[in-house]
Amino acid sequence: MEIPHSIRRIHTFLGLAFLFSSCASDLDIDQINNIKLEPVFVANLAFFDVPANKFIDDGNAHEIAVDVQPFKIFKENHFKDNLVKAELDFEIENTINRAFSIDFVLYDKNDAIIETITFEVPAYTGSPNVIKFPTEVFEQARLELLKKTVEIGFTVKIAAGPALNENSVGNLKLRSSATAYMEIE
Repeated sequence: MEIPHSIRRIHTFLGLAFLFSSCASDLDIDQINNIKLEPVFVANLAFFDVPANKFIDDGNAHEIAVDVQPFKIFKENHFKDNLVKAELDFEIENTINRAFSIDFVLYDKNDAIIETITFEVPAYTGSPNVIKFPTEVFEQARLELLKKTVEIGFTVKIAAGPALNENSVGNLKLRSSATAYMEIE
């Protein structure tokens, strides 16, 4: 059976009317000015793995190592200007039968200490000795201090205990990461 011409015309008219009656709004080019990007970056901050036989000593407590490295991340003004929060995570594993204290130090351009974060690491006693320290959060005033950092350093201090020599076993390992929260408008 063939559809009459008038009914086809009504279907065509209704179809076209439906197509052209869809919702539309004016394009607002100024909306681009309201875009706010909030990227998050995660990166390794520092790592070391020192075998026990590198800590040769007589069993007395003392400072055994200092390492200072450039921290160039805040030389980039775009990064510094858009950083709204930073988190530093530290994990230390000790398989040496001596306790340690590790200072993470932030230095400004004049080599002045901005902040020191100290991690107490117990001696290895045969069971797993991996310590994940609480996240260090830098926001507001503390973040402004972090932005002045141009060098980071570690000072390792060994506690009194059994003497270490070239045959001592175990390792002291540090892993750390930084998470940066940006806000770009």
